[in-house]
Amino acid sequence: MSMPALNAIHFYPVKSMTGLAPAEAAVEPWGLAGDRRWMVAAPDGRMITQRQRPRLALAAAAPLPGGGVRLTGPGAGPLDVAVPDAAEHGTMTVELFRDKVEVVRAGAAADAWVSAHLGTEAHLVHLDDPARRRPIDPRYALPGETVSLADGYPLLVTTTASLDALNSLIAEGDRAHEGPLPMSRFRPNIVVDGTAPWAEDGWRRVRIGEVTFRAVKDCGRCVVTTVDQATAAKGGEPLRTLGRHRRIGDKLVFGKNLVPENRGVLRVGDPVEVLEAVETQETQEVQEAREARGVLS
Repeated sequence: MSMPALNAIHFYPVKSMTGLAPAEAAVEPWGLAGDRRWMVAAPDGRMITQRQRPRLALAAAAPLPGGGVRLTGPGAGPLDVAVPDAAEHGTMTVELFRDKVEVVRAGAAADAWVSAHLGTEAHLVHLDDPARRRPIDPRYALPGETVSLADGYPLLVTTTASLDALNSLIAEGDRAHEGPLPMSRFRPNIVVDGTAPWAEDGWRRVRIGEVTFRAVKDCGRCVVTTVDQATAAKGGEPLRTLGRHRRIGDKLVFGKNLVPENRGVLRVGDPVEVLEAVETQETQEVQEAREARGVLS
């Protein structure tokens, strides 16, 4: 097998909206440059994602010079939103799972646009200072490490071989008509080609081009993966198949969460090198535990 390589890069300027796939992207300590610095929130501060409103998949946000975004969506004209000033628009506290994060409101025009798109009152907000607003879960982070408005970690990596293996399992199940699924269902930041299926399970530290990462945690998947990113329609896959074959503890796993160890630029085609793998004994224990539960290793 040839050396694995970076197959694709994705970033999502507004959390849960359509992403972009550039040929290269800068890595910052809290994630890819421009990734999930904006999000939609309810008036009470609770985050709004495709979990609650699948229609967010039909909205897109393209980056503008200076950090702003251009919003587009079906039935609505485009809206350019500049990075908001806290003194002018005010701040609010939003809830991302167990985190409470202070963010800056984007203003009345942006609020009206996202509210009309979703059919419910909502606010567009911006994370002004990712270096200090939101620490990573200390169980998986070093002191001072932070994350943007992503679910929990700076980057998510998936592999094409694992998607192929998952789609093969879906084809064998009672919802075969829902497959094969595209990688967009999993909303990764980086996609790696040229590995064995599920190879990422054993990664502890990897180098992609000029950037090294700690692979800190298997990624537990949620109902967003059941949303067709092109139509916003919901189905049962891949969660049904992940539940049968990729249940680890109380999580349905696909992909790996990464924390960068240095800044740099990722480019499609960059080589991917595993610098440190899970200990042999640990791998064996995980393998035996999964086999005991009928979980695909």
